[in-house]
Amino acid sequence: MGRRGWIAVAVLLLAGPALAQEQVGDLDWRPKVALPAYATDGPVVLVDQGHGSEQTIEGRYAAFAALMRADGYRIEASRGRLDAPGALDGVAVLVIANPARPEDGSRASAFDDAEIEAIRRWVEQGGALLLAADHAPHGSAAEALAARLGVSMGTGYAFQPAGGDVTANLVFPRPALADHPIVEGRDQSERLTVVKSFTGQSLSGPADATVLLAMSADAREAPDLGALQTIRTRLRAGQDPAVVLAELSQPALPAQGLALRYGAGRAVVLGEAGMLTAQVVPFPDQPDREPVRMGLNTTGHDDQQFVLNLMHWLSRLLP
Repeated sequence: MGRRGWIAVAVLLLAGPALAQEQVGDLDWRPKVALPAYATDGPVVLVDQGHGSEQTIEGRYAAFAALMRADGYRIEASRGRLDAPGALDGVAVLVIANPARPEDGSRASAFDDAEIEAIRRWVEQGGALLLAADHAPHGSAAEALAARLGVSMGTGYAFQPAGGDVTANLVFPRPALADHPIVEGRDQSERLTVVKSFTGQSLSGPADATVLLAMSADAREAPDLGALQTIRTRLRAGQDPAVVLAELSQPALPAQGLALRYGAGRAVVLGEAGMLTAQVVPFPDQPDREPVRMGLNTTGHDDQQFVLNLMHWLSRLLP
């Protein structure tokens, strides 16, 4: 399922029944960073745009790019193979968000073995990787790369039962956040208290990985959007939750965010990519209707500081 499936679930779980629309980057969102990490000429952040991702720094990841620039980073886009000679030279942090499998369907992974090995070796030798892959089908396109770092992906739709309903927009309060520099920040003003995600998958990592965002004990994962919609319909109809959930889902993996050291390098793996940026779902055929907002342009969470802190850790501003 592609972007139309994502919009269907966004409307389903955020805004109620409506005609599905395509989400776009919120180009009106302007970040404010009180204490930028770098005054000028900060580290280079390279965003992969060579593997079918719609999360481009000109579009859906424009807000992420704007936030990085406001914090003093230099942000660039890669539109080729990541194992090409010099492709990662001078890069402090490589960002891969929602890569897609090849259009010809020749393999499930967005990356072939040679690229995966090049990325793994680069991280092992001191590079830093931010890999974000949310709900189906993005997990299956990224899981081979994640697996080389010891991370498993649920590859479906992680959700939380909520009474007689479900939500895929997960809230991680302070007890669900790790004791880690990414959570603590540089000082008390950067300490996280709540993080929110906007429809993704679950993850598990190696024993020495830190679970940044811990899933609740009753969190589940549906294999695809159709199963998630069926779960919601049956729960709203009053059917036994234990029966419905057992038939159509499985227990979620323990995390939606992981931090790990790999050789001399560092990696953060997220099971949701929207929290890193700001997007909107407009309704041009309904001019009186407010657009649905997702990510950094919403309130009630510390997601902007979460993004800054994890980038500070990846670029070694934090220990």
